Amino acid sequence: MSTASTTRYDDLRRIEAEVGTLIRRVKRVMGERAREVHPELHPMTYFLLTHLAKQGPMRAADLSDAFGMDKGGVSRQVQTLVDLGLVERRPAAEDRRAILLDASDEGRTRLEAVARSRSDRFDRRLGAWSDEELSTFAGQLAAYNRALSDDG
Repeated sequence: MSTASTTRYDDLRRIEAEVGTLIRRVKRVMGERAREVHPELHPMTYFLLTHLAKQGPMRAADLSDAFGMDKGGVSRQVQTLVDLGLVERRPAAEDRRAILLDASDEGRTRLEAVARSRSDRFDRRLGAWSDEELSTFAGQLAAYNRALSDDG
């Protein structure tokens, strides 16, 4: 192997290792965020809540499709969110038999508080980065995600 290909191989292994570290950190942080929203909230249930807050209202089947989960699993997690007062069920205007799910006002308020706190912490941690470094990294990360996307 030439020096250039060895360096490339080493760099690719380093990227894999760093992404692995990032994934472990993201899993930990998602658990922390879920508990910040509500002490009894599971990280996966937190993802459902954030999705409903951004994309809702929607039917449970659409939520199930969005996460590739079976309807029973989504139903149990949605019930937890309803019991915690973070999600509401209501009839669809176009078909009163259909039930739509949406984040409640309480759910949205708690998510917004966590988002503000998260943004402040993130900004402090990257405070030493210049605007140019932030922009460059954001662009490189987007390019990385596009290159590994199943969409293209």
